[in-house]
Amino acid sequence: MPSILKSLRLLADPNRLRILLILEREELSVAELQEILAVGQSTISTHLSQLRQVGLVEDRRTGKNILYRLRASEAPAELLNLLRRAAAEVPQADGDMQALALVLRKRQDKMRAYFDELAGRFGRQKAPGRSWKALAEALLKLVPPMVIADLGAGEGTLSQLLAQRARHVIAVDNSPNMVEFGSELARKHGIANLEYREGDLEALPIDSESVDLALLSQSLHHAQHPQRAVAEAHRILKPGGRIAVLDLVKHHFEEARELYADLWLGFTEVEVIGFLRNAGFGNIETSIFHRQKESPYLETLLAIADKPGACYDA
Repeated sequence: MPSILKSLRLLADPNRLRILLILEREELSVAELQEILAVGQSTISTHLSQLRQVGLVEDRRTGKNILYRLRASEAPAELLNLLRRAAAEVPQADGDMQALALVLRKRQDKMRAYFDELAGRFGRQKAPGRSWKALAEALLKLVPPMVIADLGAGEGTLSQLLAQRARHVIAVDNSPNMVEFGSELARKHGIANLEYREGDLEALPIDSESVDLALLSQSLHHAQHPQRAVAEAHRILKPGGRIAVLDLVKHHFEEARELYADLWLGFTEVEVIGFLRNAGFGNIETSIFHRQKESPYLETLLAIADKPGACYDA
């Protein structure tokens, strides 16, 4: 049985307390704990070693991995009750549980690796008419006619593609030059259902509940307050409308601030899920579907969610 006195000393450290709260829910590897806690591997290993020495944590090997779990069968009931009550005093506890759910979903999602491999083969295998462009064009034709807002559209390349099928596309950007350039392109090519508007992501020049699909494609990291930008997207969507956020996974490529005027160095999946959930979205799905093969090895995150309510009118 673990020493209660030694256990209490260890529980005084917030990070060790967080680890125990997480391991009470699920057994995890050091790498998974590192992803949840955003703490260095050596620090987590040290904490686990200390917790294992007093008998609060045990480990088991599965394949190449070592998984850690709370040794609940040996811990006194009073200590476990104290641990659960202490969770209310740990500000990160709720976020840790959300991150845990995400890690467990990743663990189960074995298809991700398969699709990454499949995508690589698709580009390498030569066949007449087989290309990403052809596939994208085909999928685009399957999108039902709807009102789409491309938020942070730049010159509107994506908006122009979507306009082929959409009922109406509103491209919003805070740069007057981008809006003027995009508007001229639309006029030149006769794209009558594409409209450019100058405006800020956090104060969109779009009526409430007037849009079926809101896109934030590599634009959220330019918002001063990303949560407000996501909330604005929620405001303009009709009940039953959808949001798609395409952005960079959190990284450390500081040069991006100067090169691309990035205000944020990407976001974690947990952060994006939090933005969406706090704005009122449901049915949230996220995935990391592209990783650069060269430095700075940036990753791309896709998040899709629904605004509760009736489906849009086709």
